Amino acid sequence: QVQLVESGGGSVQAGGSLRLSCLASEYMFSRRCMAWFRQAPGKEREGVAHIDSGGYTSYADSVKGRFIISRDSAKNTLTLQMSSLKPEDTAMYYCAQVSFGHSCYPSPLALASYNIWGQGTQVTVSS
Repeated sequence: QVQLVESGGGSVQAGGSLRLSCLASEYMFSRRCMAWFRQAPGKEREGVAHIDSGGYTSYADSVKGRFIISRDSAKNTLTLQMSSLKPEDTAMYYCAQVSFGHSCYPSPLALASYNIWGQGTQVTVSS
């Protein structure tokens, strides 16, 4: 069974940076869409960034120019580099992956496109 384990969350002041990592437990890691989602208290979970098997990426408008998603297939690791953080970035951040043989398209930042989830890592940005 595929497992995703996030790490790297924490507390930071506005304008700061954090790097989130997601370690996947299986060797087919590089052949699937993966994404980062976040959920703030009282709000729905939303897509932040995605990367597909070809390395194509997309971002939510709210994080474009500030966040970068990448993957290291040799280490089965997905990363989210977050810069210029704002208080509104405060949320639980989740790593997500599609099942083998499935696609995240046409909606790569939609919740319903993914069915494998990590447990989340908390990011708190203070003003």
